[in-house]
Amino acid sequence: MNFKPLKERVFVSYKEEMERTSGGLYVPDTAKEKPQRGKVEAVGSEVKEVKVGDDVLFDKYSGSKVNIDSVDYLIIKEEDILGIIQ
Repeated sequence: MNFKPLKERVFVSYKEEMERTSGGLYVPDTAKEKPQRGKVEAVGSEVKEVKVGDDVLFDKYSGSKVNIDSVDYLIIKEEDILGIIQ
């Protein structure tokens, strides 16, 4: 897959995991919160703080969800990234 984000955009892969309550019930997709953690797959030319391969935390409601080759990704602005997980 070749994708190059423009300017200050960051292309992030993430995985939505099945959530369960303490009682063992699965939480439906409509009740789940969006993921806030992902891996940087590509960066735009104006991105300064993160690089490809970084694990990052980002704002809950940021970015645009895209599906490429049956895999979900987010395209987010660099300013929506809260930090790098080390």
